[in-house]
Amino acid sequence: MIDTEKDTKKQVERALLVGFRNSDCPEATALEHLDELAELVKTLGIGVGGSVCAVVKEPSAEFYVGSGKAAEIIDTMHRLECDSLIFNTPLSPSQQRNWERKAKVCVVDREEIIIDIFASRAITREAVLQVELARMKYYLPRLARAWTHLSRQRGGAKGTRGEGETQIEVDRRMIKREISQLTKELEEVRKQRSTQRKLRERNSILHCAIVGYTNVGKSSILRALSGAGVLVEDKLFATLDPTTRKITLPNNQKLLLTDTVGFVRDLPHDLVEAFKSTLEEAVLSDFLMLVLDISSPIIFEQWETTLQVLHELGAEDKNILVVLNKIDKINENDEIFAVAKSRLVASDGVYISTKTGKNMDQLVKRLSEIVDERLESLKIQLPPSRHDLVAFARKQGAIRSEEYDEFGNLTLEINISKQYFHKFEPFILEKTS
Repeated sequence: MIDTEKDTKKQVERALLVGFRNSDCPEATALEHLDELAELVKTLGIGVGGSVCAVVKEPSAEFYVGSGKAAEIIDTMHRLECDSLIFNTPLSPSQQRNWERKAKVCVVDREEIIIDIFASRAITREAVLQVELARMKYYLPRLARAWTHLSRQRGGAKGTRGEGETQIEVDRRMIKREISQLTKELEEVRKQRSTQRKLRERNSILHCAIVGYTNVGKSSILRALSGAGVLVEDKLFATLDPTTRKITLPNNQKLLLTDTVGFVRDLPHDLVEAFKSTLEEAVLSDFLMLVLDISSPIIFEQWETTLQVLHELGAEDKNILVVLNKIDKINENDEIFAVAKSRLVASDGVYISTKTGKNMDQLVKRLSEIVDERLESLKIQLPPSRHDLVAFARKQGAIRSEEYDEFGNLTLEINISKQYFHKFEPFILEKTS
């Protein structure tokens, strides 16, 4: 494996955050984006010395901003005693190198920060492979920045092959081989996950994927509903690998819940691709639980970001249950409740607090209603010789009522999936819904 990380990154202690905006972007929005970047940076243990936001009419190829504004930013960095620059706007490889040459400090952009956070969170084999693939794709065009010995040559034997390849050409070829190998390994992991999904589908249990912005409480909801030991941390991207738990609802129906990786504004394209197998849980689920943090000042942007990612995944047409978490952090009389209902199409959403447990019963009720909507109601009469179907009905459906007659026949009203109708067809009295 090639180590493409710069040693200087390990020494970074205090960063100046830099944001750019055009005339169409309000200053308040740009500052909120810098606040989000600050949270991302702090997640890596890097201190924030300050932030600056510059208006850019037309991005320049050299520094994104003009050379004069670049000099001002570097002066601010020195004045605030920062030892690095972190940009909220993606920089091209050449712009990144130009800033490092001019500022003589480590320079990174938001995309690299997110990749590093994902790398620090990766635990399972799949997550490690996915992160490494994204990292390699990110560093491939930046090799001239990542290495200090790139001018070295590997010469041919006795001059028969000229000067030979430069170190950067060798490294580029090695990274391309790494990318190819990682892609193959990921395909194997995805085949295994596909097999697991087929087993779930064979069990005909409805599947709900919990989606939403990072750190809105998705894992907390899964743990509260399932009672399982799911990792819950107040950190960005605490969950990278999908965790699936089976729960039993009050109507005796089973439901699979899957916690997915959190979304974020402008998620790097390579990370979307690298985490495709993880995010496919949202595509292949029967319906979605979209979780929002109602106390967040950028809740509406988080809503738009989540819908955008779902659109990119082809999952925007799924039935969506909107869940607004963390109501313990705000006053219920705040205007945000009324605004959320109108702007987030959440009039039938559920407002909860996983911290206090408030309204969790309402969430369970809504999940039960959604599952019930996917089932059919039958009234059947089973002779004494076919009471084996009672056990099947209990396992695969929900029995709403049962009554024996004087001959030992059992009349049942059940809710069950259509795929099992053939088992009960000879005994159906009526379809009750």
